[in-house]
Amino acid sequence: MAWLRRLLPGLEWLDGYDGHRLTQDGLASLVTAILLIPQSLAYALLAGLPPQAGLYASIAPLVAYALFGSSRVLAVGPVAVISLMTAAAIGSLGLTDPADLMAAAGALALLSSVFLLLFGVFRLGSVANFLSRPVVEAFITASTVLIIASQLRHFLGVEMEGATIPELVVSLIRQFDGINTTALAMGVISLAFLLASRSLLPNLLERTGLATSHISILTRIAPAALVALTALTAWAFGLQERTGLSIVGELPSGLPPFAFPIVPLETWRALIGPAALISLVGFVESVSVGQSLAARRRETINPNRELLGLGAANAAAAFTGGYPVTGGFARSVVNESAGAETPVAGVFTALIILLVAAFLTPLFHHLPKAALAATILAAIWRMANFHDAWLAWKYSHADGAAAFLTLVGVLFLGVEIGLTLGVALSVGLVLQRTMRPHWAEVGQVPRTHHFRNINRHEVICSPHVVSLRIDEALYFANARFLEDLAGEIIARESRPTDLVLLFAAVNFVDASALGSLRVINARLGDAGVKLHLSEVKGPVADKLLEAGFYEELSGEVFLSHYAAMRTLDPATTLRAEGVSPD
Repeated sequence: MAWLRRLLPGLEWLDGYDGHRLTQDGLASLVTAILLIPQSLAYALLAGLPPQAGLYASIAPLVAYALFGSSRVLAVGPVAVISLMTAAAIGSLGLTDPADLMAAAGALALLSSVFLLLFGVFRLGSVANFLSRPVVEAFITASTVLIIASQLRHFLGVEMEGATIPELVVSLIRQFDGINTTALAMGVISLAFLLASRSLLPNLLERTGLATSHISILTRIAPAALVALTALTAWAFGLQERTGLSIVGELPSGLPPFAFPIVPLETWRALIGPAALISLVGFVESVSVGQSLAARRRETINPNRELLGLGAANAAAAFTGGYPVTGGFARSVVNESAGAETPVAGVFTALIILLVAAFLTPLFHHLPKAALAATILAAIWRMANFHDAWLAWKYSHADGAAAFLTLVGVLFLGVEIGLTLGVALSVGLVLQRTMRPHWAEVGQVPRTHHFRNINRHEVICSPHVVSLRIDEALYFANARFLEDLAGEIIARESRPTDLVLLFAAVNFVDASALGSLRVINARLGDAGVKLHLSEVKGPVADKLLEAGFYEELSGEVFLSHYAAMRTLDPATTLRAEGVSPD
């Protein structure tokens, strides 16, 4: 059984599994399924897919994550941002047939799975660091605005087209005369109902003396109640026939299809870039949610195992008629607050949704799309946060610029282009900063053994020994910068006899930087100046020693910078300590 547990790490949840956990997971799964069903239908429409794709994406992925994931309560499935990115990806293919759209969405999920699994196999959980926090927050804000704008089509009952704000606005203006007042009324009332169920309903129920746990459950099932009420209303009054209200229509009943997504080769090629971005964004969102919930429960999650869990979940979605999935905040919070103990709750949730997909889809036939749009808006409107972008700008213009470029890019150029621009600018700014690493000439702080920046502190400097502190890893991008800096030292009128590089902050030296150190050593030697190193970290020292640099060095390597100065200029050191050299 040991090999099976290594293959399916999720089986560890079964250790000590008892009746209490079974009961808690069962109740939590019921509450979570009630929330997931209307959300899944709504997010599928947001992704530009038939509604049943949302149900299919909420079944097998839950089971796959339970077997491979590391979070006890994370609930995977369709989410707003990934649905929007899916719509942008498959919308660019020019497909109209629902079967072709679902096949393309499955291919997108499979490619996302490949990226996630590769990252997991090579333990690249740190890949999420390519998305800086300001860029992620700006991307989520812009995506929220785009989602809200795109859902106006269902609120107003018009056919809007476009993937950017200008396109959607132009499309709305052209369709303005065709607004369906019934759809507008249905959408507004549905949104008001959902918002009131979060703010007013809990206060009203508290006055009745109802237990807090029961109040929480009642507020959680508001979306399901809305689905039932609006579908019943549309059916009873024949709103589709009488007013042209857009409804979900016929949904196929039965088990999710199990098949490999078959699409043309050019479609696979076109989806590689979007899949890479979706896998990256989905991983960042999922890990953020998982870490937040784990902190509440004083637990931890493993980012590399999360990659495998999400990769397995997306593969499961690809083979069962779904589309890309990730861990969602709302559903995970509901799952956790409803008392879920283990990922087995996700398996139970999947079984409930499977039963709904197999037998109960006719109940959704008359469900107004305006009500589903209200479900999306109620779930995401708080995600728009322009204030964080402003704070990022105030703290760092570089980070603020990356956030602003992401925001504008997503809104006016599209989801993928905007995110790519933000990531590219963030990485570019990092490279720019490391190409010119922070450095400081240091001197001894009086009556201490400490050395600080001569431009920030009152320090005592040696007349013929120059001390430079390098505050960055040395690699090919900044190696020449270090050569130029040493050249400026050589050209000084004061004619130093020694140059000491303080390496306390240098944790890496690549082959290019090693070559530059050799060049600096030779140039200084030609000028009659010795090169010394101090406070070299162990791993860096090992590499330099292995490369033979210590043997080539014209000077010495000192354990501490104080030891270097005490050896090279004892008179200045004693003077700094308030001791007479005599």
